Amino acid sequence: MNAEIIAIGDELTSGQRLDTNSQWLSQRLGEMGIRVLYHTTVGDDIEANTRVFANAFQRADLIICTGGLGPTDDDLTRLALSRACGEPLETREEALEHIRRIFRKYSRDMPDRNKRQAEFPQGAQMIPNPHGTAPGVDLIIPRDGQLEGGQSPDGQSEGGESRIFALPGVPAEMREMWEQTVRQRIQDGFALASRAIRHRRLKCFGVGESHLEQMLPDMIKRGRVPAVGITVSQATITLRVTAEDASEDACWEAMTPTLQTIRERLGDLVFGEEDEELEHAVASLLAQSDQVLATAEWGTGGLIAHWMSEACRGSQHYVGGAVLRNEQAVGALLGVAAEHWAEHGSHSAELAALLAEKVRDSYGADIGLAVAAIPPAPPRADAPPRVAIALATADETTTKLIPYSGHPDILLTRTAKQALNQVRLLLLKQRAVR
Repeated sequence: MNAEIIAIGDELTSGQRLDTNSQWLSQRLGEMGIRVLYHTTVGDDIEANTRVFANAFQRADLIICTGGLGPTDDDLTRLALSRACGEPLETREEALEHIRRIFRKYSRDMPDRNKRQAEFPQGAQMIPNPHGTAPGVDLIIPRDGQLEGGQSPDGQSEGGESRIFALPGVPAEMREMWEQTVRQRIQDGFALASRAIRHRRLKCFGVGESHLEQMLPDMIKRGRVPAVGITVSQATITLRVTAEDASEDACWEAMTPTLQTIRERLGDLVFGEEDEELEHAVASLLAQSDQVLATAEWGTGGLIAHWMSEACRGSQHYVGGAVLRNEQAVGALLGVAAEHWAEHGSHSAELAALLAEKVRDSYGADIGLAVAAIPPAPPRADAPPRVAIALATADETTTKLIPYSGHPDILLTRTAKQALNQVRLLLLKQRAVR
């Protein structure tokens, strides 16, 4: 079976509010082994709502919609459902009494307009809403294979039935109704076989998306089982492995060989799982080796310090650092006048090395990380500027020039992650030789 999730409201289509309900519902359906094929967002327009429902009835076995169940004129879900399925609205005394009870609870008079919340398409069941005035709607629709206007969806005609659960848009109410009523009705009504869908995410950094995909031949192709998807966000690559099987344990077992193969092929490019970021990987490695990191940032403006402060909250493995914005600040940190270092230039590897050594000594750290200033872009577009990054330990100081390239929105993030990744690779190398 397949499902569609519909989110209703002008606040969503206008971008004023983020649709988190659809994400949450997709996760819950996936846990039940139900594949969600469609996410639809529609504004508060009766014709658009009616068309959306009519289309969903023909292409999805299960539909969950949120929003549009309030008492105001722009709450159109009940009317749109009635029009889409061809069943008249009727008032349910049980629902009306529930709404009155909610108002009595708070010692308020019920406005007449709230009576519309007790209207249901004929044949629908009520979904109780323990803490709100908007009962949900549970409705089964026979399918005839035709969309509104005589068009069949995707060129296909589907028979059988479609079942829709209409829930309030208020997340707390929607989730409570899901847990108390809807999930069980889905399990009972669809006679679901014992199925589960589970996902595991691996986080990678160090190469581009196309390069990484070449390292995993045939693993990201469509139709593979388990499926492997690839996404990129803020220069971090996420590999999502998905398995569908009879149980949660069976899903994890089915994914294990694929996860092992990915780790073997990518090696140190894989730094974490699920919601872990590079700073979490670095914090963990610092804790394992009982070392302390200090930072000096010119080009990244304190981004690394912020990340590491959050990741090392409650531990002493990140001691702090300096954020530099001009030559005077550099001179003050180094304890010398600008002429003693200015010959190298604010974006030089030599300055980055001096900063890394100084911040390590000044803060009593085991490792000093420094990012020099970002140089101006050269005239040639094919020769991006390079940012100097340095690492200082008790044994040596190393520098690296990192290309400052990519979309302008992620340049600082990418550079900060590249600097942190140098720390991660150093700690991995130290661990390997111990």
